[in-house]
Amino acid sequence: MLDLKFVRENLPAVEEALRRRRAPASLGGFADLDRKRRDLLVKVEALRAERNAASEEIGRLRREKKDASGLMQQMKEVAARIKEMEAGLPEAERQMEEALLNIPNIPDPSVPEGAGEEDNAVVRTWGTPGAFSFPVRDHVDIGAALDILDFDRAAKIAGARFCLSKGAGALLERALINFMLDVHTREHGYMEVLPPFLANSASFFGTGQLPKFEEDLFRVAGTDYFLVPTAEVPVTNIVRDEILPADSLPLKMTAYTPCFRAEAGSYGKDVRGMIRQHQFNKVELVKVCRPEDSWRELEALTADAEDILKRLGLPYRVVTLCTADLGFSSAKTYDLEVWLPSQKRYREISSCSNFTDFQARRAKIRYRDDASGKTRLAHTLNGSGLAAGRTVVAVLENFQQEDGSVVIPEPLRPYMGGMDRIVKR
Repeated sequence: MLDLKFVRENLPAVEEALRRRRAPASLGGFADLDRKRRDLLVKVEALRAERNAASEEIGRLRREKKDASGLMQQMKEVAARIKEMEAGLPEAERQMEEALLNIPNIPDPSVPEGAGEEDNAVVRTWGTPGAFSFPVRDHVDIGAALDILDFDRAAKIAGARFCLSKGAGALLERALINFMLDVHTREHGYMEVLPPFLANSASFFGTGQLPKFEEDLFRVAGTDYFLVPTAEVPVTNIVRDEILPADSLPLKMTAYTPCFRAEAGSYGKDVRGMIRQHQFNKVELVKVCRPEDSWRELEALTADAEDILKRLGLPYRVVTLCTADLGFSSAKTYDLEVWLPSQKRYREISSCSNFTDFQARRAKIRYRDDASGKTRLAHTLNGSGLAAGRTVVAVLENFQQEDGSVVIPEPLRPYMGGMDRIVKR
């Protein structure tokens, strides 16, 4: 959420940010609500001043043994008007907050302007896509031939957009999750946490999924619980409503969670395989830091996610999302896109974002400044390190062999009991 004072004093700049984002939100309603709210406050304050002056006059009249009944009756009417106007203030404040909640974060000036993903800017590319001397198969056909992925039985159990992994397929995904967590905790300096896989509406409000994106969530009927769409939600909210010591920053946390997404509005997209599912596994990276450090921390977090792809030998590229492709809460996002031979294109496997103080203001995540002793809003960041299911897809497709087997990247072999390739059993 943006700061009310900032929006009020910088309406043209915020309007320009919305234009750059191609955002449907408008500040016209906000400006009207703000004007009405301030007019109401001015009127209330004027009536309060009138009441205070009249109280002094009534006291003087009484001291002089003069009739004050007329003035007292007048003040009863003023008091009733004050009460009526004050009763409207909470509703005005609620409407103002609701308007603010629908305004996205301001894009950083370094974010390229664009109308969609085709305008995302390539920052760097790593690795060379492999050349195959045989017809390339996608992960669905590879998984079926090796009997390690079963989409038909998953559909029988739950419906479309689910996957049943088994045998070496299940082992591969578990190996990837453990490998990622080990690298991030032992070498990149993150603290591992295992959060709840359900979170309440206050947590989703804090990270920006609510109230705007409820249709993308799975809610537990009759409760205030939602299934987490990403570990960003529970992990960021660990420090919600807290004032942190400055010397505890940056906080660096990593977590494995299953993720659940309704994928509202995505019908017809990526219906084949594991690319876009209602349930998938992911290892997340979350940081809470001082404002002056957040841009450096974004580069470091992105490098930590890239390190996993490099160790696995998976070709990828890094792109900066353009203004129209930027997430609601993000000021800047790098997407890591891994090469998928079957599609002959790069596909997203991680998004690394700096939210500046947008989430911290909503979630009241603060720290106490050492120099001044004052509390300040922290900055929050997060990124996938990585999406495990999509990494399974990338491994199966990039390391497929002509005989139908799949070579296991060396870093994963200790996690798979020394297995160096997946073959049909």
